[in-house]
Amino acid sequence: MKIHESIAHGTLYIKLIGEMDEYSARAVRTRCDEIIDKSAGVGRIVINLSEVAFMDSTGIGFLIGRYKKAARMGIPLCVESPNIAADKILNLSGIYTLIPKAE
Repeated sequence: MKIHESIAHGTLYIKLIGEMDEYSARAVRTRCDEIIDKSAGVGRIVINLSEVAFMDSTGIGFLIGRYKKAARMGIPLCVESPNIAADKILNLSGIYTLIPKAE
């Protein structure tokens, strides 16, 4: 899985590209945590899922973990542009009650 990061107007954007499963999750968690740690002064974090081709329950765990990390830092986190399959999984899991979709 590839990870692209950028900061614009006080928002950290993290774009995930590829498949989020148990095999990729550890490396993605580690890298995203590094990105979040070095960007501690941002006002918001947006995780873009538009190019995530596959995501299972491991992806839900990943998102919840990053949400908790951001919350401890006082930074709101949201997800952006999940594809239809990912959106269905996230909706069924109820994660949108915790982590909103970016508008």
